[in-house]
Amino acid sequence: MIRVAIIEDNPTVRQSLETIVGMADDCQCVGAWGAAEEGLQKAPALKPDVLLLDIQLPHMSGVECAERLMERLPDTQIIMVTVYEDPDRIFAALRAGASGYLLKRSAPEQIVAAIREACQGGAPMSAEIARKVIAHFRQPGSAASAVEQLSPREKEVLELLAEGFDNKRIASRLSVSVDAVRWHLKHIYSKLHVHSRTQAALKYHASKTPHLGS
Repeated sequence: MIRVAIIEDNPTVRQSLETIVGMADDCQCVGAWGAAEEGLQKAPALKPDVLLLDIQLPHMSGVECAERLMERLPDTQIIMVTVYEDPDRIFAALRAGASGYLLKRSAPEQIVAAIREACQGGAPMSAEIARKVIAHFRQPGSAASAVEQLSPREKEVLELLAEGFDNKRIASRLSVSVDAVRWHLKHIYSKLHVHSRTQAALKYHASKTPHLGS
């Protein structure tokens, strides 16, 4: 069961998201709040697998909230929820550690699919946003040199992560424990200077295509 939490200040949208999550057989809404501050206070104890976060909140911004949530919930996949595609703001949220984004007008099945994708290590986002994130990591030699610093085992873990494998599948493929995978990921994030699976995967892809788009 995928544990989902929601931070959305619009009551109608929040209730709609709760209903959509509740209708999915493999999802459970464990908490829904109308402000970043309340979510930051209550979400850590609930440890959701995926958190839907409004990018435009009334006081603390969604980007700042994402940064703080990643510090307290490093294993939670954060999906930004927005009314329209705002590349700069969404990109800032992804740099802060968010896994992807959803448009509020998305169909229920698209929302559930994005939740499942993020939970499995994917990054639901448009090609335009993906290009911006890859470009951010494509500074001359930076991505490739960072990946080269990884140990052989860390490279194996990173490659499987970049292919969309979740921790359990990585552990099974490499015949190691899930705790060992988490330990390797901690060191991979540190060496690559990233804060999420999405950032690690995109940095890996950037290291393989350093001249893409130049």
